[in-house]
Amino acid sequence: MALIFSKKPGRITKQGAPLLDEGIFLKGDNGRAAILIHGLTGTPNEIKFLGVSLNKKGYTVICPRLKNHGAPLGVLKDTKWEDFYQSVRDAYMEVRDSHRFIFVSGLSMGALLALLLADEFRDRINGVSCLSPTLFYDGWNTPWYNFLLPIAVYTPLRNYFYHKEDPPYGVKNERMRQRLHNYYSNAGIDDDTGKISEYGYPFFPVVLLCQLKSLVNHLIGRLENIQAPVQLIQAKDDDISSVKNSQFIYDRVRSKTKEIVLLYDSYHCITADQERKTVTAKIEEFFGKIHERYPSPVSGGG
Repeated sequence: MALIFSKKPGRITKQGAPLLDEGIFLKGDNGRAAILIHGLTGTPNEIKFLGVSLNKKGYTVICPRLKNHGAPLGVLKDTKWEDFYQSVRDAYMEVRDSHRFIFVSGLSMGALLALLLADEFRDRINGVSCLSPTLFYDGWNTPWYNFLLPIAVYTPLRNYFYHKEDPPYGVKNERMRQRLHNYYSNAGIDDDTGKISEYGYPFFPVVLLCQLKSLVNHLIGRLENIQAPVQLIQAKDDDISSVKNSQFIYDRVRSKTKEIVLLYDSYHCITADQERKTVTAKIEEFFGKIHERYPSPVSGGG
């Protein structure tokens, strides 16, 4: 990644912050719902393959576009983590009264939001699958200046610094990486074209690291309350967050049913990378076993 300084940190359109879409909703028929959560500065597209696969199994799938994702950077960078979580809560409210079983899965920061949902609604969330959970940016592609970021985050400079995304963009698949590179390498900081909706943001506002840190601190204090079954899936060579993130969560949740699944041919965005079919199969298997073991949606299922 390159660190970019901009005196003009993202513009706001005259229309404000119009979202390009509201996410993904696929109606199912088996009485089970799956809430899927994309990552920070990401898009529902990165988790769409999983959603379509679960829907073919009969799940109702709802993948909200997190608050202000798809809006110009000037809007996104001023969004609080509580706003992102509210998008997830709203999705839960959409399905809670019409489905007997509710599962939740999230990618990267989305995994943290999934765990928060399982904590708040512990009597209704039957299982959680955390995909490449990111509590700490400690992957092999962590930039050399990472140790300086805490200084920037707590000064006014946080409003002017951005990460410029560089290869491998969280994916090991070469064709997908090339498509991302074709867009990211030519995108400007004020790019608000429809490609953001498809590929996510080529720039990452450093100020959002402050929000992520606050979210992490809040979640860590809640992990020991979580008793729902928890699955953690992460690539051994995750370029963004190491397997230590999954182990950290595994060691602290109080779930009786919990597992870590390691992948060996993917990077961070495992729902769209080389082993996306394996990821989907593991999640379907995990949710299916919970349903078989607990035929009634009893508290936590853990």
